[in-house]
Amino acid sequence: MEQNFTFFNKWVLKNVGIDLNNYKERQMQRRITNIMNSAGAKTVEDYARILEKDRDAYNAFVKHITINVTDFFRNKEIFEIFENCFMQNVVPKFDHIKIWSAACSTGAEPYSLAMILNKNNVRNTNILATDIDETILARARKGQYTKAELTNVSPADLLKYFNELGPDKYVAKNEIKKYVSFEKQDLLGTQYPHNMQVIVCRNVTIYFKLEARDEVYRKFSEALSQGGLLFTGATETINEPSKFNLEKVDTFIYRKI
Repeated sequence: MEQNFTFFNKWVLKNVGIDLNNYKERQMQRRITNIMNSAGAKTVEDYARILEKDRDAYNAFVKHITINVTDFFRNKEIFEIFENCFMQNVVPKFDHIKIWSAACSTGAEPYSLAMILNKNNVRNTNILATDIDETILARARKGQYTKAELTNVSPADLLKYFNELGPDKYVAKNEIKKYVSFEKQDLLGTQYPHNMQVIVCRNVTIYFKLEARDEVYRKFSEALSQGGLLFTGATETINEPSKFNLEKVDTFIYRKI
């Protein structure tokens, strides 16, 4: 059955506040169809009515389309390159360092950054972590994770930065929580923060259409201080960084010029 995605996109924009027209069409329509079928709806019109009445279904829909996939120190080798670049290029240059973890999902990324700050004794630093999904932000604030989610965290860091709550359950200690504040934000809608020294946004823009992706990179550049770093994902490459006033420093790391 052919679905009226034009109707559904308008409904989502009005009722959820997410503009699905900025996302790659086939990927997003596939995701919508999958979760719609799981909810027992045959048409997007039926599914919209379900979402209007059922808060659990609504929350599940938002979580599904916002693609919350993340790990601590995701692509560990690349994260190590970023840490070295950060310590060499950012720490000596700025007295106060503001880091933005954009589309932070469950909080694994900003807490990974907090561990880097703590281990290197970097002072006068704070991390703003944002995501579009309120439910996932609530989980990030709690900072609870399974052992599988902490695979890339060394045994020493696991002991230092997490408390074991029970079988296969750990919670982040204040040693790293104190660095991070969480806020709701839509990369394709709301205003960006300013005067950031580091922006980390990894494996997110691959889901956006080219025009939306370029707009995000332009706004990231505007949000960075001169000399600040943008750290992207292992699936993302900025082909012409100069048009965003960026220069490539290392693999998936760019500097504002």
